[in-house]
Amino acid sequence: MRKLLGLILLTALLAVSCALINPSSSSQTPASSQSTAMAELHKDDVPIASPAAKDVAPDAVTTEDVTYGTPDGLPFQGYLAKPAGAEAPLPGLIVIQEWWGLNDNIRTMTRRLAAEGYAALAVDLYDGQIAETPDEARTLVQAAIQDSERLTQNVVAAHAYLTDQQQTPQVGSIGWCFGGTWSLNTALALPADLDAAVIYYGGQIATDPTVLEPLQMPIQGHFGSLDTNPSPETVQAFETALNELDKNAEIYMYEGANHAFANPSGTRYNPEAAELAWQRTVAFLNQHLQGND
Repeated sequence: MRKLLGLILLTALLAVSCALINPSSSSQTPASSQSTAMAELHKDDVPIASPAAKDVAPDAVTTEDVTYGTPDGLPFQGYLAKPAGAEAPLPGLIVIQEWWGLNDNIRTMTRRLAAEGYAALAVDLYDGQIAETPDEARTLVQAAIQDSERLTQNVVAAHAYLTDQQQTPQVGSIGWCFGGTWSLNTALALPADLDAAVIYYGGQIATDPTVLEPLQMPIQGHFGSLDTNPSPETVQAFETALNELDKNAEIYMYEGANHAFANPSGTRYNPEAAELAWQRTVAFLNQHLQGND
């Protein structure tokens, strides 16, 4: 029944995700403008982690590259991490990349999440490509946005892989930047099946109550007060819409923090805000995916 419902919801959501990613109204921007906005925010960045980056001990988790779907003969391949020695089925996490791609930084975050007790699957929205410069990232993210149907198929396939192949009893999503947008889009694609969603400064955040109304999972969001994509005003509209819909939502604004404040490989890394956001993220996921209050 869950699979059937998922297929029905996926069909309906393809139109919704296209509207979110390639909106037609004057208040929203097409794919090229979105990629330009992201490029401006990351123009001085390089995807190389600073010494502030944290990782887990090598023997704390097990990792492997996996194929989690093959639509139209084109495989979805990602990075799966689980706690070492784990035997019972674990709650699952769909981990969604920043605009750089599934790089070492995202793999590190995936291992950190796995060490907290999850089967963490980092999806690859660029089909194996990784950006080394902002110009490369802009090209990759624009191409991905223009094929939003495949992106939706990707995250839905990841959910199916975790529930069917990994036997995860609950599944959440988490993403940063471009991945923050797609953590929300994953929730919109699976409004009755996803069990929690965490959003870190996703640029395109839906604020229309009619779009957000189907969501049934708890949502947590982390945003910087200095960010322009999304702006504090957009974040406030997002939070207001969720509250008016009586959704279970925790939205945090970090004063003095900018876009990508939690990324140790970026120029806007804010260690204090990043650490607080991480503590809140772990507590939120533990509560809603592991049942730990």
